[in-house]
Parts: sequence; structure tokens; C-alpha cells
Amino acid sequence: MKYQKLKKALILLEDGTIFHGKAVGREGSAFGEVCFNTGMTGYQEIFTDPSYFGQLMVTTNAHIGNYGVNDEEVESDSIKIAGLICKNFSYDYSREDSNGSLEDFLDQNNLLAISDVDTRALVSYIRDNGAMNAVITTEVHDVDSLKKQLSEIPSMNGLELASKVSTKTPYFVGDENASIKIAALDIGIKKNILRNLVKRDAYVKVFPYNSTFEDLKAWNPDGYFLSNGPGDPEPLVEAQTLAKQVIENDLPLFGICLGHQVIALANGISTYKMHNGHRGINHPVKNLVTGKGEITSQNHGFAVNREEAEAHPDLEITHVHLNDNTVAGLKMKSKNVFSVQYHPEASPGPHDSSYLFDQFIENIKNK
Repeated sequence: MKYQKLKKALILLEDGTIFHGKAVGREGSAFGEVCFNTGMTGYQEIFTDPSYFGQLMVTTNAHIGNYGVNDEEVESDSIKIAGLICKNFSYDYSREDSNGSLEDFLDQNNLLAISDVDTRALVSYIRDNGAMNAVITTEVHDVDSLKKQLSEIPSMNGLELASKVSTKTPYFVGDENASIKIAALDIGIKKNILRNLVKRDAYVKVFPYNSTFEDLKAWNPDGYFLSNGPGDPEPLVEAQTLAKQVIENDLPLFGICLGHQVIALANGISTYKMHNGHRGINHPVKNLVTGKGEITSQNHGFAVNREEAEAHPDLEITHVHLNDNTVAGLKMKSKNVFSVQYHPEASPGPHDSSYLFDQFIENIKNK
């Protein structure tokens, strides 16, 4: 193991608080909303999840990079986080089927990362004071200039980011001779969602974020899917309109994460920015229909208004997050529509909730 002489770096939060660290490799500055993930594994999947676009990721696990990277463990075409903050960064790795080091993977994606940070203190601070914009930088002697630049970074509240990560043109996944056709709206879709649909004998056509109901319907699909994704769901007016039209036509519809929020908005239920969100692979959820508990993979900074959902005559809350009783799942009583706030495709995470894909396929077949 070679000795690494690391350049000083710091994290500057928008309220002026500073945490110190060391640059992992490249130098410079990266801006975004700082948030934390409590997962013990799966860092490569986390870094490539489009739902994290524009965010500085703090990993609560003490060691990052120790098992390298693998070409099969990506959830999109590139790293989507804005920057990485960790405690101990491993330049060497020990997993037999790794394709390379995390250091090289970050460098290939031009990602700034800093280590040797007191992440326990930083996470505790975010937990108490909420997610906020920040900058990670090696320009440690230019704090005043960084404060000015940071003040110009827009808040995640009201920020539309789906257009930044969505496909530009439609594409197909799976076997065209499959028994079921699903039209998926890409507002930040993960590859493992597509894998889960395909292995259930579905042929999927993935559409750009601003596609219309007519665009999707022209393909004559058997079911419709709204994906996960980054940013505030409220500005996604086109996606909400599409969801309303799918609902009005009583067609099978399933939404995950951002898609779940879009379905809520399409039903007149508001959403709100959470204090620090849910991000990790160890979040407890209760299925109110079966009474069973699920350990889930989650990644969201916005949530559905529970009081409004409870008051809605045609909506039923099917799942709740046991840490704070926020809405984790919905279904419509009179339509073939349901959604969850978390990630049943896992990757990373437990597979307790993979039955939801079976439920979607069953809904389509029954229709």
C-alpha cells in the first residue's frame, strides 16, 4: 500500500459552518445539496442513481472503496452525485470480481471527493439542522469567494431536475416477444427497475420525461410506469398531466419514488420538502394491507402530505415509514393505480419489497 499525501479540503455549508477533510484525488470545488446515506454497502449503485443528481453525498459507513467497482453495479450511464464526502477512502480494494478501484472510477467521471471528514459530526449536524446547500473544495483559502458562489446555488425546493437525467430519445429494453408491454416515463429511472420488469416477461419502452400520454398510448402498452428521479415533483406539470390521463382512462399505473409523488399530485395531494429526507438501505416500512414489516431501500427528499391523502375519498395509504409515519405507499380505490415512496428494485438494498413488481404485472394481467 503506497503512502498518500492528500491535499487539504473543506466542506462549507450555506449557514457558514465548516468541516475539514482531505482531497481524495482531483482538486477543485463542487456545489450541491448535502445529504447522507446510511447504507453499509452499495456505494457504486448509490453514486450512479439518477435520484441523487445535484447532491453532495455523505456516506455514514466508515469505509468507502474497499471492494472496488464492478461494471454490472451501475444504475445509470454515469455518476450522478455532485460530490462525495466520506471518512476513510480505500485506494486499494480486495474483491475478486472488481473491475477496478473506486479512485479510478471517480476520476473517470470527473467527480470531486473528500475524505478524512468527521462524518459522524457532519451527519449529526445535517440531521439537526436539515439538508442544505454546500460546497466541497480544495480552495481552502478562498472561503469568502466560496460563500458568494454558494449563495447563488438554487434551493432543491422548487427545482426541476428530471430533464437533466432523462433519456433524450425513446429506447427499448427486453424481448419484443414478451407477453406484456410497459411504457415507462423516465424521470430518472434506475437500470434495476428495468431489469425487474424484464425478468417478469415484460417488454419496456422508455420515454423522455416530457412525453405526453398520446406518445405513450401510441405504442399501445398494457401498463404504464412512472420512475424514480431527482428534484422537486411539483414542477413536473407534464408528468402530472400524463398521470391524470392514464388515471382517467383507467389504465394500469405504477409509480416509484418521484413517480409516487407525481401520482399524488395528479390526485390533488400536495408534496413538501423534508427536513433531511430518507436515504439508505435499512428503512423500516409497514405494509398496512398485510400488516407485515419491510426493510427497504430509500432515497427521497420530498414526501406526500399525509393529512391530505387520508382525507382523499379515492386514495388509500397502503404503506407507512415507521421512523416518522410519513406516507410510503398509496393506491386508488376505484382505479388500477398504486405507488410506493421507496425502491422495491433495491440495488443496493434488501429485496423485501420486490413483490410490488409482481403486483404490477398481476394488475396488468387482470385488466
